[in-house]
Amino acid sequence: MLLFNWYAMLASFLGTSVEFVEALTIILAVGTVRGWRTSLAGALTAIVILIVLVFGIGESLVQFIHLFWVQLIVGLFMLLFGIRWLRKAILRYSGLKALHDETESYEEEVERQRKAGENKKGIDSFGFMTTLSITFLEGLEAIFIVLTLGSSSQTADTGLMQYTILGAVVAVIVVLAAGLILRKPLASVPENSMKFIVGVMLTSFGAFWVGEAIGVDWPQADLSIVYMTITLLLFSWLTVKRCKRQMGQSSRITEMQKEVM
Repeated sequence: MLLFNWYAMLASFLGTSVEFVEALTIILAVGTVRGWRTSLAGALTAIVILIVLVFGIGESLVQFIHLFWVQLIVGLFMLLFGIRWLRKAILRYSGLKALHDETESYEEEVERQRKAGENKKGIDSFGFMTTLSITFLEGLEAIFIVLTLGSSSQTADTGLMQYTILGAVVAVIVVLAAGLILRKPLASVPENSMKFIVGVMLTSFGAFWVGEAIGVDWPQADLSIVYMTITLLLFSWLTVKRCKRQMGQSSRITEMQKEVM
């Protein structure tokens, strides 16, 4: 089960990192315009609420639900969540959707904060609610990853909720520390690639647990997750290549039609 442990912990770390990199961009923008006291107060308030939710809900999630339903529900949610991330990643890498740019998001938020009027004395309510809401919303997605991974591990009687929580906590500390030290958007972080990887991992994990719930006898047990991950990576890469090729052909056809006209 050691592979299972590290797989869940890594997915939790990467998924939480992606979410909080996006939240950090807004926190920095608010801090620059509205003041760091306001920005950090909103973000820390949201983090405290999220931590309470994780420890309050996570441990009791699987105690009152039958094993079959935990595996099926957790697996389905993880599968759907992973597919959503994977679909966006394929669209971005194929050129059908713009890559996410944290620097651009930072500049847009700075402009929005400046248009909101003068700063209020003490904690500015507009800035406080901005960082609280973005941290809470991004954190909810991180909580989903933590709880589903941890709960699926719990059903296997391995007690891995603590590992997924640890991965998330480390991610939050690393991202916030980097942001506070650098005080600029983490544009150099390969966020789009991380989303691609997390999408593949969650999809593989979700498929595994849905199969467990309906009685699939996976070959080589937990190692089948690795096989599914490799398969999904290969399929995604081929899909990106095909989309790029078709887009290139469409562009050439359009240019030829313009020349004829």
